[in-house]
Amino acid sequence: MVVGGPPWSGGVVLDASAAARALGIRRGISLAAAERLVPEARFLEPDPERDRAAVEAVLERLAAFSPTLAGTTDPTDPAFGLIEVGIDGLERLWGTERVLAERIAAAVEPLLPGRPRIGIAGTRFAATVAAVRAGPTAAVVVPPGGEAAYLAPLPASILTADPEARARLLRFGLRRVGQVAALPRTALVARFGPEGVRIHARAIGEEVEPTEPWRRPERLALGLDLEPAVERLDALRFVLHRLVAALAGQVAARGLAAGTAELRFGLEVRAGASIAEPTVVLRQVLPEPTADGEAIERLLFARLERRPPSTAVVRLELELGDLVPDAGQQLALFEPQRASRGRLTWQLARLAVEFGPDRIVEAEILDPEASWGEARGRWRPWSERAGVEAVGGGGLPAAAVGRGAVSDDRSGPGPGG
Repeated sequence: MVVGGPPWSGGVVLDASAAARALGIRRGISLAAAERLVPEARFLEPDPERDRAAVEAVLERLAAFSPTLAGTTDPTDPAFGLIEVGIDGLERLWGTERVLAERIAAAVEPLLPGRPRIGIAGTRFAATVAAVRAGPTAAVVVPPGGEAAYLAPLPASILTADPEARARLLRFGLRRVGQVAALPRTALVARFGPEGVRIHARAIGEEVEPTEPWRRPERLALGLDLEPAVERLDALRFVLHRLVAALAGQVAARGLAAGTAELRFGLEVRAGASIAEPTVVLRQVLPEPTADGEAIERLLFARLERRPPSTAVVRLELELGDLVPDAGQQLALFEPQRASRGRLTWQLARLAVEFGPDRIVEAEILDPEASWGEARGRWRPWSERAGVEAVGGGGLPAAAVGRGAVSDDRSGPGPGG
């Protein structure tokens, strides 16, 4: 079985069964190539949202064990399914490394389609290798300082993902990790360049790659009860302005930028009247992460004008989510048009709200050198990139580090305008 979609879809392999991997199928290769390797394989459509939700749930559960977590929630990332947990100094809290591994496995197993494979070592690389080689029943624990000895008999090709570097190792007769570890680092740097530093460090059991920690998605929310109930849009905008100004100020004070805004209305239920949805939710994916309250307010009010509440509003809540560090924008001296690019995305977002997201289209270049014009590009709705959406209903939408690191491997502001 191969996960990624039909072979003619132009995608890549996201995962494969053990039998398919034994026949040469690997993550990241094209689905067409996978079909040529194993034409009898069953190709399955992926469910990226379900996969992402599962890994996010696992990360939330693991945060109860350790403050140091790393992992990606992007199903298209080759490292998807690999979660790193720093366990230094946790022995008194959770027990020995093997006991902690068992506790972690028992905690996350109900969230996954099977039992995770766990490896523990003093470096991220060694822990990852140990997890790949571990069985479903017991963790592989590399003794402290024994990373080089553990890796020595393994194929040298595991030291790098660069196909050219792998082929060069083979040409030099370096078939085992131990052979690479015995060489001077300068010799590897001379032959492999910067990649040689990484290859040598992995072979001798050194850690050279910093961990990019995973953090819980941050959200800020604020709500106001309205007495008396408000029916006019201008009055609602006054309340919305207060909410946006307060939350945007909090976001900016933290040095962050919001990627989404969610507006919830509590509607008045009058005697003898029936309301299908007492709470209405408008969710807006912002064109770019921002802490600009005026830009957020204008976009949300455009949505509100497009879809006004059906009756008086008794409560208004605003939530800013998907908070990320505000990187700002560096403008070039000789390219003044760059300052207008952010404004363009916000203008397009407002046009999409006014006329419908599928009425705004943009050109996507597929293959500029294709023989047929139809194959060179296509028109796609702008909403596919911008994520314009609305949600109705009651409530929010569903939405191998050092010693010891537990590695869980599932594979084997826009200024407005």
